[in-house]
Amino acid sequence: MAGPPPIETAALTKYYGDVRGVEDLTLAIERGEIFGFLGPNGAGKSTLIRILLGFLRPTGGDAYLLGRDVTDRGELREAKRRVGYLPSDVTFYERATGREVLAYFGRLRGDDRREELLERFPVPIDRPVDAYSSGNRQKLAIVAAFMHDPDLAIMDEPTAGLDPLVQNEFYEFLEARRGRGKTSFFSSHVLSEVRRVCDRVGIIRDGELIALDAISDVLAESGTVVTVSLAESPPPSALETPGTTSVERTPEGYHLVFSREFDALIDRLDEYTVLDLEVREASLEDVFMHFYEGGEPA
Repeated sequence: MAGPPPIETAALTKYYGDVRGVEDLTLAIERGEIFGFLGPNGAGKSTLIRILLGFLRPTGGDAYLLGRDVTDRGELREAKRRVGYLPSDVTFYERATGREVLAYFGRLRGDDRREELLERFPVPIDRPVDAYSSGNRQKLAIVAAFMHDPDLAIMDEPTAGLDPLVQNEFYEFLEARRGRGKTSFFSSHVLSEVRRVCDRVGIIRDGELIALDAISDVLAESGTVVTVSLAESPPPSALETPGTTSVERTPEGYHLVFSREFDALIDRLDEYTVLDLEVREASLEDVFMHFYEGGEPA
């Protein structure tokens, strides 16, 4: 389907006085993809989302939502008719019932898929929102964000508060949207969901984009972590084998990160006395550490 990218920025910059929010951020999200925007708290994720939604005005550069300039109120209003937004901190009028909340949003944007979504993400719709659990609040927010079938969904930690079964249902929902050419953009700290649903990811550090690639390529650079304790004390370089991306000596022994299989390490360890060995999948923190090493962006 032809048309402009759902999200596009060029040299986008936002400063809060002397504090950098984002700087020189150039990014284009493709139609029909699920894009993960990653970084620790304070890295600039929320700043970008707030600029895209018109909550903040950029200091410099350009940002477009579905081809519309986000700094033009008329163009932004038109674009947001086709956007669904799921914030990280969901709040509603506490005395309103779920039905009243959805009726309100339906009048604003439409509700063609409300009943379908309520079947997938059921909530006690006639109960006041102040009696909802955190999981039910999040499900209500999902229904409100998607019931007008937006072309683009912008989400900040969308599965927070959901139990694993509902999380899986949400991932399947996003994948079905992708199959219909709909676009999803979300920030996350959960590596398993990034791995499960994302086509590409961007990693941001101190307001600067430091990695932009297919999720498989990003994770391949820090896919397996090995911690080993030895009776001997060889230099870290002695444990480097094909596929090793980093080796570090720690109080517990040696911390190694591999981009592919680590069979060669097992052969190398035969030269030493192994006291303890732990192998695990890389966490999102490991991915961050890999891309955050050094002082300059990659």
